[in-house]
Amino acid sequence: MSIDQCVHKQPNASMCFVCGRDNPSGLHMAFYDDGKSMVVSKVTPPKHFEGYPGVLHGGILATILDEVVGRVAMVNDHHRFMMTVKLLTKYRNPVPMGQELTAIGKAIKVSGRIGKAEGQVLLPDGTIACEAEMVLADMPEAMASQSRLGNLDWRVD
Repeated sequence: MSIDQCVHKQPNASMCFVCGRDNPSGLHMAFYDDGKSMVVSKVTPPKHFEGYPGVLHGGILATILDEVVGRVAMVNDHHRFMMTVKLLTKYRNPVPMGQELTAIGKAIKVSGRIGKAEGQVLLPDGTIACEAEMVLADMPEAMASQSRLGNLDWRVD
């Protein structure tokens, strides 16, 4: 599969730290899927997410992976919300600030109430900056109520 096949735009929320269109401190990421099992996003993290001088903070990389990998559950249903149960992140290379990163999530198995997926954040030259494996579970009913989800302002822009 190729990331070039990821052309179906997924919804964004209003104030989400990762995808929130209205969050002044967020990453403002947009996500696209291939209609099957892959999600991709490109992002150039702002300078205020720096860790060591000139290097992106590892927590931001984990956040990017948490979102792109978790969104594989939404490929066939943009209203299916799953939550991270376990995220195993492996940092491979430091990420210099000011570079566009490519984040990729791939479903391994998403069926029933539990899912497994994996992902990578790539540097512009294709080098793996970090990668992750994730276990997901369906969001509890009380959290997934229509009234709570309505507060997300969840839509494709």
